[in-house]
Amino acid sequence: MSRIGKKPISLPSGVEAKIEGNTVTIKGPKGTLTQQLPEEITLKQEDNQLVAERPSESKQHRALHGLTRALVANMVEGVTKGFEKKLELVGVGYRAQMQGNKLVINIGYSHPVEIDPPEGIEFEVPAPNKITVKGIDKQLVGNTTAHIRAVRKPEPYKGKGIRYEDEVVRRKAGKAGVK
Repeated sequence: MSRIGKKPISLPSGVEAKIEGNTVTIKGPKGTLTQQLPEEITLKQEDNQLVAERPSESKQHRALHGLTRALVANMVEGVTKGFEKKLELVGVGYRAQMQGNKLVINIGYSHPVEIDPPEGIEFEVPAPNKITVKGIDKQLVGNTTAHIRAVRKPEPYKGKGIRYEDEVVRRKAGKAGVK
């Protein structure tokens, strides 16, 4: 039984939903998002709510039911509030800065790493060792943040690298001295 799929998605004021076949478009104050939904799941608009319905109780349909509802709920949240993820740089001399709309990271390589934001994403550097990724598409924000983190993942011995703000890096003991 999908408990997530059964919950209706309420549309706040200023948000419009347009359903054409298996394509849903959500328009809000921060922008517009479009998503292709699975063909088996139907999305209906009742008053100021969206409700996802599945044709049967099969395992596949139950899984798609919850997925569809979560995707549409994230779209509604994205066009109203937006999403953001924060990264921090740990290490001596590691820093980030903005050049125009490009993110430039000095992370211990012989050259600075430049990252162009994809369409719909913006970067902020509140401090030289902090990066904020903002956007309305939750998946795109997460993928862009993971791409930045992959430039230099945190290593387990000193903990240096790029990590999520709330990430805990498991530390390892160094080499044991010969006795």
